[in-house]
Amino acid sequence: MMRLPPFRFLAPGTLAEAVSMLAEAGPAARLVAGGTDLYPNMKRLQVAPAVIIGLHNVTELTSIRPAGAGGLVIGAGLTLARLEKHALLRQTYPSLAGAIATISTPLLRNMGTLGGNLCLDTRCHYLNQSLFWRQGIGSCLKAEGDICQVAPGSARCWAITSADLPPLLIAVGADVRLVGPKGERTIPLAALYRNDGIDYLAKAPDEILTEVILPPPNGTRSTYLKLRRRGTFDFPALGVAAALDINGAGVCESARIVLGAVTSCPLVMEEAETLVGERLTPELIQTVAKAMMRQAKPLHLADYNHYYRKQMVSLYVKRVLEQLTDPNLNQ
Repeated sequence: MMRLPPFRFLAPGTLAEAVSMLAEAGPAARLVAGGTDLYPNMKRLQVAPAVIIGLHNVTELTSIRPAGAGGLVIGAGLTLARLEKHALLRQTYPSLAGAIATISTPLLRNMGTLGGNLCLDTRCHYLNQSLFWRQGIGSCLKAEGDICQVAPGSARCWAITSADLPPLLIAVGADVRLVGPKGERTIPLAALYRNDGIDYLAKAPDEILTEVILPPPNGTRSTYLKLRRRGTFDFPALGVAAALDINGAGVCESARIVLGAVTSCPLVMEEAETLVGERLTPELIQTVAKAMMRQAKPLHLADYNHYYRKQMVSLYVKRVLEQLTDPNLNQ
């Protein structure tokens, strides 16, 4: 049985207290909300923080409210289960509620939070194993070793982003609010991520992600599809999110496609720009899907081999575009 290493647990009652505790504890501390990612990583001794700061009592992080002309502001501490069933979210962004339903299992969605999913650690087959297993293959650059087992000649870690919600939220243009001892700032969600398996978040270590800000949908169609071996529980072997604005004449006015589980950060596909100003015919969809398959370079560190996952990029991009061009879609 794998057990948690020893640590000191702090339970602030307000956001200000949480910020203060995190600043005082320094790099030795980790934040936890649901703990569905951190605690398993600790049991595998991937990380061993001396201090854990629990956010479960910080009610400031658990609200959802309208904003602007139809947008939403969602607290990062809301559980995925509560958010999935929230009437305001289902009315405004049903595609997000649908994406949440693909995450893990109902039991874990009862614990996991929106902020936890957005800050989910990167993963790979060589990393997410017991310490005994990692030592047997010579360990791992992200844990206690000095070699990336995926690319031994590389100086960086190639562990991949494994969260389901960032691709869709980036596609629809979400921002996030970060709060730290120096104040607060709002940045595009896409700017939160770095293409580095170890240093994968661009936020400062003493900042807390507090809110997700969604723009008014204004008729934007969005969706998310996920490749995984089992119909539930599994992390994505590939995630494809898309958001399109299609006018009354059937012409695409804007297009954003984002891939997950390919690189260490959500991958924004520049090829989506070729859809703008065009009618999304089956021939154009097929052409764009193949172009994105060539652009994506998934490595062999998730379920299925890299060649199969690369082929699935084309298929899943084709599927999301066909879904979003369906005139009966209500998203």
